[in-house]
Amino acid sequence: MDLSLDTRQSDGRTIVSVGGEIDVYTAPKLRDVISELVAEGNYHLTIDLEKVDFLDSTGLGVLVGAYRRARQRGRSLVLTGVRQREARVLRRTRLDRLIRVEHLPLAG
Repeated sequence: MDLSLDTRQSDGRTIVSVGGEIDVYTAPKLRDVISELVAEGNYHLTIDLEKVDFLDSTGLGVLVGAYRRARQRGRSLVLTGVRQREARVLRRTRLDRLIRVEHLPLAG
């Protein structure tokens, strides 16, 4: 399956809405978009996972890497729209202690 990415600005945040599957084949596309946004100086990044159907360990690695890059440059990264299945993975891996997770989708 493909990965869809839509970027928009809302209330001082840069929101990346992700849809589809984040796996070994599609994760590099997400990584590149987030890296570019951080490099461009977007300070408050929100990754909206509401329309994500599947997230594997490669996808988790991209999110951790994005968090680290954002922090190194004094930026914030938040996950929103996290479904129960992905929330469980974030809890089990303790990534929910590292990356802020908002369970309510953002108003657009």
